[in-house]
Amino acid sequence: MSDEAIVRLARISDQPLDPAEVEAAVSGPEHGAVVVFTGKVRNHDGGQAVSALEYSAHPRAEQFLRTCCAESAAVSGLPVAAVHRIGPLTIGDLAIVVAVAAPHRAEAFAACAELVDRIKHEVPIWKRQLFTDGPSEWVNACG
Repeated sequence: MSDEAIVRLARISDQPLDPAEVEAAVSGPEHGAVVVFTGKVRNHDGGQAVSALEYSAHPRAEQFLRTCCAESAAVSGLPVAAVHRIGPLTIGDLAIVVAVAAPHRAEAFAACAELVDRIKHEVPIWKRQLFTDGPSEWVNACG
């Protein structure tokens, strides 16, 4: 793995996320492309209206996140960064921000998409959806 192919940021946070911080973590003069993915809380899921979400994380979730990022960086050879929010979120809040930098856009897009998918499937973060009609539902998902 090159010096550039490293985890620049991997964090679980209960504070609002800043896409500029995540982008800055991977940016550099050698990179012509920086892909930043932001996952936001939407107002619907499965045909039901959603009013809010709550994310909970396993105590070691940040270690799982760092592992996903490290393995992605090792495979792609690119710098990566990811931050996932936990706690109560409202519609429009950022739940996750992932960034990957590369000399060219195609490799940055591919590596970012792969990393988002890995985080969603491998990091132990659970989502509780609160529906506008009252009930709620727990989902074992990250993004």
